[in-house]
Amino acid sequence: MNAKVEEMVSIIRSKTDFVPKVALTLGSGLGNFADEIDVVCEVPYAELPDFPVSTVEGHDGRFIMGYLDQVPIICMKGRVHLYEGYTRYKTVLPIRVMRALGAQILFLTNAAGGINERFYPGALAMITDHISIFAPNPLIGPNDDDEGVRFPDMTNAYDSDLRSIIREVAARENIDLQEGIYLQLTGPSFETPAEIRMLKSLGVDLVGMSTVIENIVANHMGMRVCALSLVSNMAAGISKSPLSHQEVQEAAAKASVRFTTLVRESIRAFADHLS
Repeated sequence: MNAKVEEMVSIIRSKTDFVPKVALTLGSGLGNFADEIDVVCEVPYAELPDFPVSTVEGHDGRFIMGYLDQVPIICMKGRVHLYEGYTRYKTVLPIRVMRALGAQILFLTNAAGGINERFYPGALAMITDHISIFAPNPLIGPNDDDEGVRFPDMTNAYDSDLRSIIREVAARENIDLQEGIYLQLTGPSFETPAEIRMLKSLGVDLVGMSTVIENIVANHMGMRVCALSLVSNMAAGISKSPLSHQEVQEAAAKASVRFTTLVRESIRAFADHLS
């Protein structure tokens, strides 16, 4: 554990000895899921020295620790992004902290633009794989051998067993679940129609401004990862309307019941995969 992560863990441990098993990152407009948690402790990011603080509307900026039924969970109510001016190291620092606290599974969520024309605003889409070539790799630099190997395998970047569980939950709850490949760009500007045409030719179904670098660092540390996108809008050139952050928040509000049900029931089902 590096010194910065150790300092963060020490501060959190001074407040609680709670050990999470599942870590959940809530994307734009999806923060209300935190209301599902039987809270043991909350730690605002601002109370952790030199910790990245969310600056985007819809991102509250705190760790919430507690139980979802019997599953001990730590929730990032609000994530940070590269476009806020943070380095790639600081952007993934929360993932390293949650892992150091004990989390074994990382459940990532985001709001994304839909490129696959089978998708629609308000759809939920499970990420099956990603393309990382446009996002700065968070592992560039000296490797911490205590965290993971220098060259981590990414064959099963989105854990196949966890994906099967999410798929089964969606079928049981009668939730329409799309699936696709996700690509992270840095933002904060939305993509141009020409960029979307390029991404479509690469086989990309979903595009957003987070998730990939978090997935990479989590896999490096041996976490099992799954991810769910809310399709907040159809991407530029597919949608004929101008894109806006307000549209993202409105789509999240409309999908909140389906999103909450799918995430809650999936995490409950993860219990059998925890040690």
